[in-house]
Amino acid sequence: MKSSKYIRLTVFCGLLLAALQGKAQIIPNGYINVDWQMNVPLGDSFASKASGWGMNFEGGYYVTPTVAIGPFVSYQTNLEKIDRRTLDLGDGSALTTNQKHALFQLPFGITGRYACRRYLDSVVQPYVGLKLGASYAEISSYYYVIKQYERSWGFFLSPEIGMSIFPRAARRFGFHVALYYSYATNDANVLTYSVNNLNNFGLRAGISF
Repeated sequence: MKSSKYIRLTVFCGLLLAALQGKAQIIPNGYINVDWQMNVPLGDSFASKASGWGMNFEGGYYVTPTVAIGPFVSYQTNLEKIDRRTLDLGDGSALTTNQKHALFQLPFGITGRYACRRYLDSVVQPYVGLKLGASYAEISSYYYVIKQYERSWGFFLSPEIGMSIFPRAARRFGFHVALYYSYATNDANVLTYSVNNLNNFGLRAGISF
């Protein structure tokens, strides 16, 4: 887990330095966002604790002055400790143990946005966006030295509102923040737990260039 954290930090810092050294947009008439992601599962989730173990990568090209489309990929891990309890496994068998639940999500696909005010000299550029694609998920329960899990694929949909902030608009390097909701159709069954769809609310914050 620690090594994964250091890898994300290294990638983030490398992209930050590259952006700081550039004097123009990397993609003319486009954008790239690299974000840290905070995720809060909604409803009866398998791992219901809020988590900052996530990142989002996306880019887009403005096909009109205000409408952009492009690819995205993000990932998120949520964890939850489950106190010692007895699970009825059926057929007269039972399991008494502590558990750690882990929910890993990897959605990817196409993102689109409508920029409400996109001008070259605008410091603040708000937008509304929508992500569509596929979602891979791994739902895991750890107990003793055993990992029991199921992998699942589903359809992914995520509306968001956000803004890019360019303190020095001519350099086209700035910051990005967004609030999002995501829904995925992934289903899984692990031990006595059943997952039917994944609902999340979250925050993204990072760099934009």
